[in-house]
Amino acid sequence: MKNLLKVALAQISPVWLNKEKTIEKIEKSIVDAAKGNCELIVFGEALLPGYPFWLALTGGAEWNTKTNKEIHAHYVRNSVTIEKGELDSICKLAKEHNIAIYLGIMERAKNRGGHSIYASLVYINQNGEIKSVHRKLQPTYDERLTWAPGDGNGLQVHPLKEFTIGGLNCWENWMPLPRTALYGLGENLHIAVWPGSDHNTKDITRFIARESRSFVISVSSLMQKSDFPEDIPHYYKIVKDAPDILANGGSCIAGPDGEWIVAPVLHKEGLIIETIDFNRVLEERQNFDVVGHYSRPDVTKLHVNRERQSTVSFDD
Repeated sequence: MKNLLKVALAQISPVWLNKEKTIEKIEKSIVDAAKGNCELIVFGEALLPGYPFWLALTGGAEWNTKTNKEIHAHYVRNSVTIEKGELDSICKLAKEHNIAIYLGIMERAKNRGGHSIYASLVYINQNGEIKSVHRKLQPTYDERLTWAPGDGNGLQVHPLKEFTIGGLNCWENWMPLPRTALYGLGENLHIAVWPGSDHNTKDITRFIARESRSFVISVSSLMQKSDFPEDIPHYYKIVKDAPDILANGGSCIAGPDGEWIVAPVLHKEGLIIETIDFNRVLEERQNFDVVGHYSRPDVTKLHVNRERQSTVSFDD
């Protein structure tokens, strides 16, 4: 039935800062979701190759230190250059299994020189085509020490059966104007990706659902102290003061009335599978539609710049 969509939330830990092995783990999750007849699978923010937890553990704000430089260089080396085909195997699985994918990556942006990295949310459709790459608009707090700010090019939505889906990274979900941009494009299934933990997902997931009268899928990763591989630069300095649990999950789904369909799931690795019904969107839009009958564009209106930003343009 076109109004029903079977979704999988992939709450997994990365093979931290190891691009190749994390891709293998992502691919296994896609195959497992396909076996369950899922039509959409969502992975957490920066899962490939992992969140920069070291910044809070090694004095990440210290200027010009060898420790921070060497870990950062290792991070960049394990980030993804899409233009080199580093997501091709994942795209192939999407097409082979007719499954759409939202995936959080660290992107080495070729059009920005290929050295700075962006927390990007990639959408791959059921034909295995990359349809949008949303670079996080504003890295949060210590993330700014290693991530660059993105642009509006990825503020896009995509059709999937009767749904219109769009997504944001982590604390971007607290930014009213990017949310409104997606609402204005017709979004009714919102994807929110996080590095982990229910303190992020437990409030905003339900709030966005109630504000937008949409389904909201929040997907977080997991991370334990034992997940830090010993072969990373400055391993002992990173783990010295690390807590046992750095990310406890918290993946969840809220319905268009703001109530839980799946409450935050903690400390459990694997797929969370649920079927959602588009008709619920139409039911809840009856009394409130934030960009439709309950809006006043004659009084307030949003302007969005979706141009992909680059420092240099060439006329050849």
